[in-house]
Amino acid sequence: MPPDVVALEQRLATYLPAEQVARVRLAYVAGDHAHAGQTRKSGEPYITHPVAVATILADLGMDAETIIAAILHDTLEDTPLTREELVEQFGETVAELVDGVTKLDNVRFRTRQEAAAESFRKMLLAMARDLRVILIKLADRLHNMRTLGSMAPESRRRIARETLDIYAPIAQRLGMNKFKSELQDLGFRALYPDRHRIIGARVRASAGNRREAMKRIESELETRLGAERIQHRIVSRIKSPYSVYMKMRNDAKSFAQVMDVFGFRVVVDSVMECYHALGTIHALYKPLDGRFKDFIAIPKANGYQSLHTVLFGPFGMPIEIQIRTEDMNSVAERGIAAHWAYKNESGASNNAQNRAREWLSGLVDEQRVIPSSIEFIENVKVDLFPDEVYLFTPKGRILALPRNATALDFAYAVHTNVGDHAVAARIDERLVPLRTRLVSGQAVEIITAPSAAPSPQWLEWVVSGKARTAIRHHLKRLQHEDAVDFGHRMLDRALDGLGASLDLVRRPVLERFLADNRFKRLEELLADIALGNRMPDTVARSLLMLQGHPAMTAHTVSEKILITGTERGVLSFGNCCHPVPGDPIMGYLSAGKGVVVHRLECPNVPEFRKSPERCIEIDWDREVAGDYRVELRVSAHNRPGVLAQVATAIADSASNIENVEYQERDLMNAMLVFTIEVKNRKHLADVMRHVRRLGVVNSVHRHPV
Repeated sequence: MPPDVVALEQRLATYLPAEQVARVRLAYVAGDHAHAGQTRKSGEPYITHPVAVATILADLGMDAETIIAAILHDTLEDTPLTREELVEQFGETVAELVDGVTKLDNVRFRTRQEAAAESFRKMLLAMARDLRVILIKLADRLHNMRTLGSMAPESRRRIARETLDIYAPIAQRLGMNKFKSELQDLGFRALYPDRHRIIGARVRASAGNRREAMKRIESELETRLGAERIQHRIVSRIKSPYSVYMKMRNDAKSFAQVMDVFGFRVVVDSVMECYHALGTIHALYKPLDGRFKDFIAIPKANGYQSLHTVLFGPFGMPIEIQIRTEDMNSVAERGIAAHWAYKNESGASNNAQNRAREWLSGLVDEQRVIPSSIEFIENVKVDLFPDEVYLFTPKGRILALPRNATALDFAYAVHTNVGDHAVAARIDERLVPLRTRLVSGQAVEIITAPSAAPSPQWLEWVVSGKARTAIRHHLKRLQHEDAVDFGHRMLDRALDGLGASLDLVRRPVLERFLADNRFKRLEELLADIALGNRMPDTVARSLLMLQGHPAMTAHTVSEKILITGTERGVLSFGNCCHPVPGDPIMGYLSAGKGVVVHRLECPNVPEFRKSPERCIEIDWDREVAGDYRVELRVSAHNRPGVLAQVATAIADSASNIENVEYQERDLMNAMLVFTIEVKNRKHLADVMRHVRRLGVVNSVHRHPV
């Protein structure tokens, strides 16, 4: 046996029975045979990589099935070995683990990005079934990062970026801080080698300069904890180059400011001793106000537990102290992998494992309503940022949300139905709007109303993936309903112009047309018409031809389709002419966009008329809702304060200003272009009248005229 395999067996023998170690040896033989003749970029036999991955997992104390799956993790993807053979030799569980980390075939996707996103989605769903899938994937990525030097520069950068964006945050989300730190450091070194080298050298130099001060603080901590007879060990903490770089970049701090702190970890035997040690240390050095955090009583979302405090040290520099038990320290470093070998089917999972399963079950629910894998991964990325806001429900339950979360994020974290019907919130008994950002420790209550529903603006207020997914799903459903209704009206109008109606089309004829055009239901056809992907006249003629309709003579239909402006996702309003209610209008059917509304005076209308099949006769309904964008060109005297005077006149007319810019300017006059929102043509006239009355204004007109 090669030395690396012998070393692996020796490590496994320290915690696994001999018969399971023998199964691992059989897996090595099968893997070595399957990968025979394959080499890595470095020139080494390929089997050295899966053995190294298995060794990383053995150091975590993982069970035999995980180790076997790690040795065989690339066989389904890169060798002739089949899933059936895996099941026959090593069982269904091992085959599922291997399948979970196997990429999907890139040939089935249009781009590498789409292929990677779908493969990642597949892996996350496999994680939800068995957490060991992600442990194998993280160990695989860690060894690949350790041996990245043999890859081409472009591949190195791509893999490093993916590691920093996805895999290191996943390790953190699962509480595996040791993995996270090494992945971050290796990714940083591969992506920015010069920055890594310079910051690393300065960190080492700084640590050398502070050695005496660190020794004195550690000695004083040892003496005081010993006097209180608290069994403990103290570990000094040194910042990694990546963490220094991110603090410098995100907090706009200099290197000296980032390093201007001493860090220690105190590990004790019990939870009670954590608090005893905290009191003892606070008696030694004065704590800084507002810098104490109790993650034992309120664990982080990834199961992390510890007491954090910042003290005013003897050298005028802050001292950061973390206090935890040995068990908490193990979970902090290994997260979901802590104590895995000692957990049987009936045994209890650790806190990190329970929280990971809750998170993953939420992802499974999200992905069911997100058809795009790339959109799903973007949502996952948002959720992978460290949870920093801890909040209380009225019943005392604790919820963890990403930083900058709002009351609306909280509503969706409670339940999707609560989010969909939220209207306001009470934070610490104070009534606030849903867009209010939350701060750790607040008690939040959501106020709902049966009539409330998500609006597109809500997407600007939320940061969590769950809230974003739920809002988009609701809006897409509403858009589909509107598209079906509008498409129905368009097709009915087209059939009416041919002397028929949809009710007169026989059911078998309609079903044949739907089948021929690969539609499952009539609603899909109607939505496709509304979105401009099919011309209503063409569909109408095809239906009547299938029915054997007599010679079809088109006649003018006097009745126009009336719009209210609330047809979500089906109607849009031309930026070339900015129609508002009251303007004579027409619709132009644009593929994928639906009906774009234009004023009849729009300079583009003559061009649209060249495609009559795309022109839709529409008009405003009696009741029209919403605000409509319009451009005003204001010629005014060029003097101080003129912009403020015009803006005030517009605001006094109950109109919102979206944008303003100077288009032309000389010594005497200035041309100002305001983009404003109005309710209708009358409201627009009121605004223009208010502006004209100003003594500084020469003229005001709508653009285009």
